[in-house]
Amino acid sequence: MTSVERLVPDDLWQLFQDVVPPAPTRPQGGGRRRAGDREVLAAILCVATSGCTWRQLPPVFGASWQTVHRRFTAWARARVGATPHRVVRDRLGERGDLDWSRCALDAVSVRATQGGL
Repeated sequence: MTSVERLVPDDLWQLFQDVVPPAPTRPQGGGRRRAGDREVLAAILCVATSGCTWRQLPPVFGASWQTVHRRFTAWARARVGATPHRVVRDRLGERGDLDWSRCALDAVSVRATQGGL
């Protein structure tokens, strides 16, 4: 099992494919081959779980740290990270596998001082 498959198992990859925005197309064609989304996702998870910096990213993922960081930024702007939670919740709900009897909501209400200024 490669480090990519270990960090991004097939179930996670299938879920991620449903939420990641499509790769942009180059109207003029040519250029370098785009780094694979699964490899980039594995590299992002490596940074997130190991505590290494972007620049310390090992080359086993096949993408430069700059590419990984650029894709991370683009996916963060597209709110890709928030979507899988909703997709998993919706799929579990469709199958009837959610138990809402142990659901909790939390809110904080703070008084506005100085007339809300």
